Amino acid sequence: MTLKQVLLAATLCIAPMSAFAQTAPPAAYAPPPGATEEFATLRDGVKLAANVFKPQGKGPWPVVLSRTPYLKDGRGTADQLAAAARKYTDAGYVFVLQDVRGKGHSQGFYQAYVTDIEDGYDSVEWAAGQPWSNGRVGITGASALGVTANSAAMANPPHLKAAYVVVAPYDRLHSSFMGGVIKEKDTVGWLKGQSVSDAEIEQTRGRVADDVFWNRFAMSTNRKYIAVPIYNVGGWYDIFNQGNTSNFTYLQNQGSKGARGNQKLLMGPFGHGPLSGDLAYPGQDQLQGAFGNELRWFDYWLKGVDNGIMDEPPVSYFMMAGARKGAASPKNRMLTSANWPPANREVRYYLSPDKALTTKAPAATDAKLSYKFDPANPVATFGGANLTFDRGPEDQRQVPARQDYLRFQTPVLDKDVAIAGPVKVELYGATDGLDTDFMAKLVDVYPDGYEALVLDAPIRTRYRNGREPDDVKMMTPGAPEEMTIDLWSTAITFEKGHRIAVHITSSNAPRFEVNPNTGEAPGKPTQKPRVATNSVYMDSSHPSAIVLPVIYP
Repeated sequence: MTLKQVLLAATLCIAPMSAFAQTAPPAAYAPPPGATEEFATLRDGVKLAANVFKPQGKGPWPVVLSRTPYLKDGRGTADQLAAAARKYTDAGYVFVLQDVRGKGHSQGFYQAYVTDIEDGYDSVEWAAGQPWSNGRVGITGASALGVTANSAAMANPPHLKAAYVVVAPYDRLHSSFMGGVIKEKDTVGWLKGQSVSDAEIEQTRGRVADDVFWNRFAMSTNRKYIAVPIYNVGGWYDIFNQGNTSNFTYLQNQGSKGARGNQKLLMGPFGHGPLSGDLAYPGQDQLQGAFGNELRWFDYWLKGVDNGIMDEPPVSYFMMAGARKGAASPKNRMLTSANWPPANREVRYYLSPDKALTTKAPAATDAKLSYKFDPANPVATFGGANLTFDRGPEDQRQVPARQDYLRFQTPVLDKDVAIAGPVKVELYGATDGLDTDFMAKLVDVYPDGYEALVLDAPIRTRYRNGREPDDVKMMTPGAPEEMTIDLWSTAITFEKGHRIAVHITSSNAPRFEVNPNTGEAPGKPTQKPRVATNSVYMDSSHPSAIVLPVIYP
């Protein structure tokens, strides 16, 4: 399967839920060619429908299960569904594509991911007990189907032997509210598209702090129960970038018996759909690895075939480099590592009042830059790890010169700087009110001036100490506070002749919600938004810097 096909499947998760309402099986319903429709009875008596594709010959066989909220019969024509299943049946697997509770021909009431832990457990055990099954089950899926795969793995059903998960999150709270700021277009806009009421959306906006509801489903809380090998595949511009790397790192190093030491990670130069902008990474449309290693993975863990996959390095990642269309650098390449992140040295590039970015710590005793942040005039979004609109390494020169958008950059690099791992900004910021936002971007500036976005993320100042309810603390007007902006992870070589840049501002719309600067509780606006005076400090006592994980490949 090519990356293009993988992303086509993954982007099905953006389709309006109203298009996938539960339907009764039509009287003349016929499953795709080569399939039978079978029903799993869950612990509460609800029956889930599945298309079951079996290999030729006499079984029983190992099973590959995929659980979808997007209709087992709705991902192409019947012939296309049958052709996709042949990938598994030709390799000697029963392929089971199941409608989750409340979708398609399955009974019950649909609530996104609410019952997928228990339902995943019951579905795996049902598949293991069928006459066509030899009792060894693997689970697979991308995006929403990756979420259901992770949910089943957290339930730890005894007959689940391995999973293959592509572009899936580790924690829905931190994916939807980066730095405590809700994703306006990809979360709020998506909810509006599902005809969710304004009252429910207001409630969602207000649930920024950590709580038991979020932890009921969070991988970050429950992945300790996973006891199987998982092959995680993610993209540097994917909305769930941090999910694949975080889940791999935890399970590989701290996971339970069966999981620890048995994980794989592959990170490619793609997003949750085609990339926007003027960059094209070599092979990004044919990059082997999204589902390219899936059958090898299942052959090893479900059939016991010694195909060498566990002798290969645990981590493969795409090292991005210069990639203007038609002029990609040969330094774009796949690298391997024993772990994630690879061994690196944290190097701080400090912000300075003259808009420079330097590895020399500031010596000044009093230095800052201030700007007016007007919520009525936010900075526009161009690219990034988005779902429902343009994504990827777009040119940030589309953001015009404006007083509330600070560009810091190094001199032209006289040698390559390669990074791989998590990136953060240690920012000393102040505001004249109780609450505001700061936004940071990591940018690769090309010799011709193209400002390619690499990573971006916000921090809402009230959550600078954390997201637990007791961590929330308002700002003291005018007082600088240290805060860390988590930009997530990447792997890129800033090539000789380029510049490394950091952009600091206080808005990025419609990617993120615009802070009204009033200090009100989120989700309950009653006051008129106010213009804030925000300051970035950069002196010896407040050394604002971006921290880059420099490697030496």
